[in-house]
Amino acid sequence: MTAQALYYSGLGVDRVGHRRGDRDWVAGLLAAPHTTVLPMWRDRCLVAAGEPVWVRGDPAAEPVLLGLRDGHGVFAVDLSGLDEPEAVRLAGADGTADTRSLVGSLPAQDCGLLAYARGILHWNRNQRFCGACGGRTEPREAGHLRVCQSCAKLLFPRIEPAVIMLVELPGEPNRCLLGRHRGAPADRFSTLAGFVEVGESLEDAVRREVAEEAGVVVDSVVYQGSQAWPFPSGIMLGFRARAASAEIGVDETELLEARWFTAAELRARMADPATGPYRLDSIGRQLIETWVAEN
Repeated sequence: MTAQALYYSGLGVDRVGHRRGDRDWVAGLLAAPHTTVLPMWRDRCLVAAGEPVWVRGDPAAEPVLLGLRDGHGVFAVDLSGLDEPEAVRLAGADGTADTRSLVGSLPAQDCGLLAYARGILHWNRNQRFCGACGGRTEPREAGHLRVCQSCAKLLFPRIEPAVIMLVELPGEPNRCLLGRHRGAPADRFSTLAGFVEVGESLEDAVRREVAEEAGVVVDSVVYQGSQAWPFPSGIMLGFRARAASAEIGVDETELLEARWFTAAELRARMADPATGPYRLDSIGRQLIETWVAEN
């Protein structure tokens, strides 16, 4: 799998991390005539005619620098302190939309930029107070660092790693494991996934999650690729794993059902929107399609 094949990866944006601390440079960039600002409201995009709205200038306090695209500044700003109608009016939009709902209607790099903006604005909005002493924090480094005004603690955006895995069972024919998650429609199966716990390697997280959710013992675990997943602060780490046996015992908490599928069965499901085993924007798509192509 390549980063270019995955949504939210390969943005083509220079994050200019070495210049974020230069306040004069950042202010000059914000005021530059070709700089654009992406306004968002409570994790939602402000849209006009179904397209994200970009504005020029600084419509509100605390703009966050996303980087340079084609040499021009790109910022994001959070209008969550306003009521939705006021935020829509200020941005010149006609409504708001969930960021992920725009996947498929926009270029992949644009979707990645929207997700990046959503994630960094979400962090800033939820890190206004220090977790150590409760003091108020203020933004630094153009929105990529917050500093507690009481104890001077430095607060950086946190990333929450999660593993997602395609578990295969060698044999004739080869099969792979998919599960029906709680809340999923009937007969909708997908890859297993879960968060990495403290003191745990990524490979151990794969083995634990598969065992806990599906009751399947896994031996070998091989890394496949990663995907930014800022909803709000994740990164998905994709793996191919091999099952030691075909025995299944679902936990009935995370998973309601799990089954082994052949490549032929998955091809049929992939052709039917009602039973499609992945989201368009998920690395799970790459894991499944790669396995199907090999089998």
